[in-house]
Amino acid sequence: MERIRRKVEAGETLSDEELDALRSEAGNTPGPTLRLTVAHALMNAGAEREALRLMETLRRDFPQDIQVRLGLARALLGVERPGDAEAVLREALILNPGDPEALKVLAVLALRRGEHGRAREYVAEVLEKDPFDQEARLLKEELEAVDVPPPAVPRVQALRPEFTAALLAALHRAGVACRRQGNALLVRLASGEVGRVDVASLYTAYRDGTQELGAYVEGLVAQLQGLSGLAADARSLVARLRPVLRPADFEAHAVGALHRPGPAGLEVFYVLEDAEFVHYLPEATLGPAGLSAKEVDEAAWRNLEALPAPVRPVVLDQGQVVLAETFSGLWAVAGGDGYDAARLLTVEQRRRLVLHAGEESLRVHLGWREFALLCRESDVATCESLARLGGAPDGIPGLFRLDAGRLEAL
Repeated sequence: MERIRRKVEAGETLSDEELDALRSEAGNTPGPTLRLTVAHALMNAGAEREALRLMETLRRDFPQDIQVRLGLARALLGVERPGDAEAVLREALILNPGDPEALKVLAVLALRRGEHGRAREYVAEVLEKDPFDQEARLLKEELEAVDVPPPAVPRVQALRPEFTAALLAALHRAGVACRRQGNALLVRLASGEVGRVDVASLYTAYRDGTQELGAYVEGLVAQLQGLSGLAADARSLVARLRPVLRPADFEAHAVGALHRPGPAGLEVFYVLEDAEFVHYLPEATLGPAGLSAKEVDEAAWRNLEALPAPVRPVVLDQGQVVLAETFSGLWAVAGGDGYDAARLLTVEQRRRLVLHAGEESLRVHLGWREFALLCRESDVATCESLARLGGAPDGIPGLFRLDAGRLEAL
């Protein structure tokens, strides 16, 4: 029976024998769960009207069940009754305020009607509670796409090698020193500051935009030239400093950037806060700015101390990190700004972790820059899951231990 239920949940069509077996089991089982599964199986097979009759009966028998309301809304949409489906979804939200499934379907209905503002509100409410919700993120991208008018004339898109060559040529013409470093582009500005940008991300932005290649790269060069981490006074510079943790060999990727040895064999680098680009602070800028390496380090950690990130329960689902609604034994420090690994060393972030995980030692996974994963070392099963988990190419490999504010390599 569990195999049949999984097929229904996956949207597959049951055979006649499987459907009969499901009906028989549902008739002998109290509660709405299996009867609801029968209704979804019917909808998977295109028998929406039969499913709707069953769902109406379930609503009468189980008026407080949220899943019954959601199933009824699906059946109503299947028979082209979106207005009735919307009313049922609003009833579901009364039973369970903020229910993400109801909100996502309401967002789709609003999008169909062209009510983009309302659809965005529904999607934003879902993503506020679960930034990892894939369906909501796809809806957000769709809403962003419909807000962008199509280009008046179809353009010929350059392939990535052509894009990269055009960008490098434009930088050289503008007198901007730069060089390739794997998938990254290191740009040295006149001030001496090093900017590191991801060529793949730049190409994706070009491909998804509307500008011709020449205009796009010229605008990008102008933007890169305008980046100025060195403000007129040291106070403005210091306010933008943040520390980041990087692997021991990262110096080769940020040549000339100020850094020092960090915990667990890692290195502490310093970046200047920017919404779009990663700026590593060049060591050569300390003299002109009147700052010492110690002052930079103290300022960077002081700034990060004032910016703790939320600690959220998460689960691992087929190698993906997904927010959990209740206690899971696995947590994410999820600031999403690239500083979460370093945040583990701040006093306020450790205080927040203690509120969730207690005072015991924690196992740490830093495979993604967007968040840090932690579980109790006493939780053997979750520790093993973290050991099997991969990471992004720019993440920090390996596992670590966080104990009383000390980060140690395993």
